[in-house]
Order: sequence, then structure tokens, then C-alpha cells
Amino acid sequence: MNLYNSFLARRQGFIIKNFYKTRYGKSLRELKDIHKNKRCFIVANGPSLQAQDLDFLENNNEITFGMNRIFKMFNKTNWRPTYYVCEDINIFNECTDKINNINSKIKFVPINLHFYNDINIDGAYYFKANYDRNMDYPHSFSTQIDHQLDSRGTVTFTCINIAAYMGFKEIYLIGVDHNYKVTINETGETVVDNDAKDYFCDDYDDDIKDVVVHDMGQNTRAYRDAKAACEELGIHIYNATRGGKLEVFERVDFDSIKRGL
Repeated sequence: MNLYNSFLARRQGFIIKNFYKTRYGKSLRELKDIHKNKRCFIVANGPSLQAQDLDFLENNNEITFGMNRIFKMFNKTNWRPTYYVCEDINIFNECTDKINNINSKIKFVPINLHFYNDINIDGAYYFKANYDRNMDYPHSFSTQIDHQLDSRGTVTFTCINIAAYMGFKEIYLIGVDHNYKVTINETGETVVDNDAKDYFCDDYDDDIKDVVVHDMGQNTRAYRDAKAACEELGIHIYNATRGGKLEVFERVDFDSIKRGL
């Protein structure tokens, strides 16, 4: 390791250890309660996701979060997410240019990937992703995302965490089908459902579909922790997904939301 690389490694290590003191942490602190008592919609990428529902969110100026390869839906709708979140190195390795072209207000990216995997997203708000379960906050849910965000294997959990920090009182999930063709359940068993469809489009993850098995047991535990933490904060999370298998959160009918406006 040459002198410059040694200096760079020490600097990056200092930033990770003292993240809240850095400009990255300060940028995140500026987002605290900026949407206090408002509602938002977290848009996942399940097969139930419908372009017309996204058009509704766009036409009613709803505040939304998008994630991962949501850009594959853009040819069917004028909707674009207010905020975009991704923490998957596989997606960044294949799609950095597409992510940079997403017209969102802020993109949230782990600084770990920025430092150690050379992931550079224009104008990103970098957060410290904690992968050490021995360093979890209560419920593994951070009320101080300017310090760290605990990684729980589902970017939807991360979106909920960011939304809570921003002060949203109501968080609605859509497109969280919580089911794939090949999954691991809460007892650690591999389950195959050949009738299940993974995403809203067939070519969503052609590059990694043969190497990824979704741990739904881990995801379910993360959602339970998010629910418990948000209930303590007075935040309500609703599942407005059309169908699917996520039963952790109270169900609401998305069409009823439309009629309520």
C-alpha cells in the first residue's frame, strides 16, 4: 500500500467511526422531521405493483420512496420517486448509470459501498450502513440515521427507517408482496413456489436471479422490529399492497385511499 492509499484508508476509517461528526452525518441531520406529521408511500418492486397506482401518486403529489430497479417501471408511468434508496452492490455494479439518471430529490446510498466498492452516485446522501448485529440499536431501528442505519437484508426496512427520521406520521407500503419463487422461511427451510412471480417485470434481475435466495424469515423479523419501533414513536405503518404475503402491518385497501382523496 503506497502512502496515499494508506492515508485514504485511515481517513475513510475515521469517517466510518465518527460518521455523525462528518459532513455526511450533518447532511442527514438536515432531514430530521422535514416532513413532520405528513404521509408517504414506500414503493417496492413486487409483481403486484401497478403503473396506474404510481400515476395516482404522481397526480396527487404524494411523497414517495422508490428503490433498487424501480427505473424498469418508468416506461409505463410519468411517476418518479421523491426519494430513491439502494444498498445492493449487485444493482450498483450493473445499474449505476441508470440510478444516476433517476430524477429524484435525494438518493440514499451506503457510504460503505462508496468507500470500499467505489460506488459514486451524483448528489447522493451517504449513510453509514451497520452490518454488525452486535452494534444494533433497540429494535435494530435507528432514530439517529446521522449515526448509522442497521442493515437487515431488505431495503424496504431502510426506507421505513429514513421515513420515520423525516417525521412522517403515516407510512404506506405498496408492491411489498413478500414472496418469491425461492425463499428461506423463519425456520431456515428453503421453500420453492413455482407459481410465484418475483417482480413487476420478468427481466428485473436476470443478472443475479440464479445466485440470490430471498431470506423472508430475516425480512419478516426486520418488519416486526420496524413496527415495534414505529409504534413507540407514534408512527403508523400500513400495508397497501395488492395481495402478497406480508401480514406484519395493518392492511389497507389502496383503492380506498384513492377514494378518500
